[in-house]
Amino acid sequence: MLRILGRTSSINVRKVLWTCHEIGIDYQREDWGRGFQPTSSPEFLALNPHGLIPVVVDGDTVLSESNTICRYLAAKHGRHDLLPQNPAARAQVERWMDWQAADLNPAWIYAFHALSRNSPDHQDPASIAASVAAWKKQMAVLESQLGDGWIWGDAFTLADISLGLSVQRWLLTPFDKPRLPAVEAYYQRLRQRPAYLTHGSDGVA
Repeated sequence: MLRILGRTSSINVRKVLWTCHEIGIDYQREDWGRGFQPTSSPEFLALNPHGLIPVVVDGDTVLSESNTICRYLAAKHGRHDLLPQNPAARAQVERWMDWQAADLNPAWIYAFHALSRNSPDHQDPASIAASVAAWKKQMAVLESQLGDGWIWGDAFTLADISLGLSVQRWLLTPFDKPRLPAVEAYYQRLRQRPAYLTHGSDGVA
């Protein structure tokens, strides 16, 4: 059975869990990371030398990096609706996954830890303000690209799994936000999916 190593409070672990739910994959999850088994242990570092969650073990295949794991699972199980076979269509999905990881997440990380998790290591006012401003800028990009369906046309894909979890963090983190009607409508569409209710909209940012 597929093993998933990582705590459910991690947005990247939930990305993998949501993907498994959409595909219908059975798995065994193990708590690793903050408050649980340490990712600095030799056992974990043998699986991921970066010491980060999630990690999946699928037979002889060991993978880290949540977007890579999601792509692997969709491809292995033939879910071409989630990750198209056509190179151009697949690239459209992957570019939004990459944007979420490379631009959107770095924008919100400081503000999220300061305002939602009250981290004592993230209490510098200037850094919070800079992170909030960057987060608003990236969310305005998302607002401008969303229509009446999903991030890429009418098809729900892995890109929506990546973005849907970040949208939840945007909505749950307490600070003064601009109204983004397309993002809010997108969130309501996501909430129609049982897997999102389980892994992405349970009130835990």
